[in-house]
Amino acid sequence: MKPHLKIDIVSDVVCPWCYIGKRRLEKAIEQLKDDYTFELRYLPFQLSPDTPAEGENTKERLVAKFGSEDRYNQIIQQVSGVAAAEGLRFDLENQTVSPNTQTLHRLIGYAQQQGKQLEMVETLFKAYFEDRVDLTQTETVVQLATGIGLDAEKVREVLVGNVGAEELDKQLYQNRLMGVSGVPYYIINDKYAVSGAQPTELFLEALPEIALKAPIQAPVAAGEACDIETGVC
Repeated sequence: MKPHLKIDIVSDVVCPWCYIGKRRLEKAIEQLKDDYTFELRYLPFQLSPDTPAEGENTKERLVAKFGSEDRYNQIIQQVSGVAAAEGLRFDLENQTVSPNTQTLHRLIGYAQQQGKQLEMVETLFKAYFEDRVDLTQTETVVQLATGIGLDAEKVREVLVGNVGAEELDKQLYQNRLMGVSGVPYYIINDKYAVSGAQPTELFLEALPEIALKAPIQAPVAAGEACDIETGVC
């Protein structure tokens, strides 16, 4: 029997480093899949929980967050360049609407129940960062979800109702208790923490060690992340 690695990934749909980290981890898993089995689960985090339900202008929000338009342009170019190196085609300059991700996290939770969580997470990341999709529009998100095989009416119920709200609040609270203030944040085998969008090489080194030895309760050095406290992303 192959050693088993359970990886919980704390992330937010509008976090660019979460999407980059996803690709880096996937590349490591692809190289290790013959020797290990993997179980991945996404856990929710909200970088901007106060965003209104109708969303807000992405550029205006980020310029305010970074302090100036020059700083905004610098960071957008930097992040897009790193993403391109991982095979991702970010188009952040033309993404006009930044959503409140509470509803999207409830959808991801529903998708998990249907065995479609990983597909839903990938679909939402690609829609937001590469395809400039407005994720505040219910029917647009319904179309994305049905594209991975979810039932349109059930998805609509999640998006316009309160399905999964209690469980989401509980998960967000648990993540705060763990001290998670930046994402992505990886919890491996329930005890070993990796913070930030670490390079694929780090995962290739760390995952086999974790699989073979008793996990330790301390994070490795932090990588790039979106931080709710400092506003750095």
